[in-house]
Amino acid sequence: MKRIGIIGAGVVGTAVGVVLNQKGYEITGVHDIKSESTLQLVERIGCTAHTSPQEVSRSADILFITTSDASIQNVVDTLADRKAFYEGQVIVHMSGAQSSEILDRAKQFGAMVLSVHPLQSFANVDRAIDNLPGSVFSIEGDKEAYEVAVCIVETLQGEYCFIDRKAKPLYHAGACVVSNYLVTLIDFGIKLLESTGIPREAASKALMPLINGTVNNIQNIGIPRALTGPISRGDLTTILKHLDCLEEMAPELMRLYSWLGYYTAEIALEKGTIDTEAMEEFQQVFVKELSLAASAS
Repeated sequence: MKRIGIIGAGVVGTAVGVVLNQKGYEITGVHDIKSESTLQLVERIGCTAHTSPQEVSRSADILFITTSDASIQNVVDTLADRKAFYEGQVIVHMSGAQSSEILDRAKQFGAMVLSVHPLQSFANVDRAIDNLPGSVFSIEGDKEAYEVAVCIVETLQGEYCFIDRKAKPLYHAGACVVSNYLVTLIDFGIKLLESTGIPREAASKALMPLINGTVNNIQNIGIPRALTGPISRGDLTTILKHLDCLEEMAPELMRLYSWLGYYTAEIALEKGTIDTEAMEEFQQVFVKELSLAASAS
């Protein structure tokens, strides 16, 4: 199976097409509702630009549907209505939020379906091409097609893990927490520094070495060993000072601080630097603050 068709020539579809073409796969055709996106991929690898998605599907052993998440179902329905799937074909999407279930109409024609999602952030095509190697991909769908998925991931020089279809939303939630909520968490820290009178830009700049150092620690020694700070040390006195100052100067941030502290105490216990009694003492303090915040609202 070396003939690949691509419907949806955005950042991911284009990057995958370029890399797989370089590695010996034949890109039989591409289609995108935006002609400029189609042209970009055609110019990079010299493949055929088709005027309809069904032309792409009928030309390919492996069909990538790399449109926006909201458009995948419409593409599948269009191809199914036009009987453009066939026996033995493998249909792949690379959405993090959608499971392979969204492709299931293709199975009526004897095709196999896969979700192959890279745990990676892609700002543009060139960055995506650079970032694909070393990325970890989740694979779920028809087990008969797993060999195809593994071959694709290995060709992209990625690593992989298999997940259950029904767990895909939880998998995506984990990715959102690490990527999206990390931004929220850093914004939270910047706001705390702003509350002391430090300008936002200066606060952001001041925190970057700490952020990068923490990420490096996680990468090098893992969690929970990368956890530092007063909860990790069992220093309740410092936490109480934090809470008192928050109450006076930034009470609107108290609730988020307390929830984060509550769960951090569990990581400190896992690290082994505090015992169960100390963890419960920390958590009782945070629950008290959360209860006060709830009653105040």
